[in-house]
Amino acid sequence: MKIDNVSLTLFAWNDIPPTSYAAHTGKFAGSSKLGLLSIQTDEGVTGHAFLGSAYYPADLDGPTLIKYLKPILMGQNPLERERLFQAMWRRSRTTTVRTIGACDVALWDIAGKVAGLPIHQLIGGYRSKIKAYASSMILDSVQEYADEARLYQSLNWAAYKIHPPHPWKEDIRVCEGVRKAVGDDYLLMLDAAWAYQYPEAVRVGRAIQDLDYYWYEDPLQDSDLYNYMKLKQQLHIPIMATEAPAAVLDAYVPWVQQSATDFLRGDVPLKGGITNMLKTAHLAEAFRMNYEIHHGGNSLNNVAQLHVAMALKNTEFFEVLLPGGAQKYGLIDDIEPDADGYVHAPTGPGLGANIDFDLIERLRVATL
Repeated sequence: MKIDNVSLTLFAWNDIPPTSYAAHTGKFAGSSKLGLLSIQTDEGVTGHAFLGSAYYPADLDGPTLIKYLKPILMGQNPLERERLFQAMWRRSRTTTVRTIGACDVALWDIAGKVAGLPIHQLIGGYRSKIKAYASSMILDSVQEYADEARLYQSLNWAAYKIHPPHPWKEDIRVCEGVRKAVGDDYLLMLDAAWAYQYPEAVRVGRAIQDLDYYWYEDPLQDSDLYNYMKLKQQLHIPIMATEAPAAVLDAYVPWVQQSATDFLRGDVPLKGGITNMLKTAHLAEAFRMNYEIHHGGNSLNNVAQLHVAMALKNTEFFEVLLPGGAQKYGLIDDIEPDADGYVHAPTGPGLGANIDFDLIERLRVATL
């Protein structure tokens, strides 16, 4: 089996609601573009992935995928994923980790289809369902956060995570209001999205550990290893870092060596696909650490990451980033938690996703 074509179909994503998660996303709304990546083989098996998100259009990355990664893939055996991952990673300075991640997902889709197995079973299944948690956007008031948290608590979701408005004093007020609204037993997390300086991070951390929050995510700049080490000495709430920067496996080493985080973190677009996610999860397992999977930025990335979650012991939750209108697009049937708050393993071969090819063709902008 050989790869005989690689193409990227750009299609419009309209009606995105006004959304913000942090300073790095800003406030976005309106339109974006996703890309449907198709890796075709001479035996008629095609692997798919999505490229792009609501705030990072696929046409920014797509040309470099075709220019730099397509030549690496053409004529190759798509089942040799590790060799192809290593070859693509050597071009990470001329393209982006997002494009490598998309190609890697499409190769895993091919492998599952050839084997007649869902990707999670191809990896080696561990579970058939996992608890979801709701992950907020930035809201306008304490009351809005409290109401949203109560909603997902009533739906039996495992937890609610706050992306706060900043500055830090207001963030503490939000965290206090949400805890009061949901009671003492419901799991809450705070994702500060790299917003604080060290003194602010200490103050917020002490406040939420007294409120019994489950974890404290990304309080400091993503590469601030020195202050993360200091912060962990000041707090007993578990710290979660390493979501960013976009990096391969060796970027995690100093975080583990210096005990600067309690969890490792990753996703398809920031870490280069399923292949690198699995490497990181197994590294975390060696140190008895959880590997908690970040949202994927688009629907098909989230499906790919759901497969990974189903194949790991050391992942506790599946993140559902709100609102759905800024995260879910391009599938006929998207991931939805059941009445007990669980999301279930896909059952079809490969990704097992029901891609909306009619929508993609109707809203096609270009094919690269």
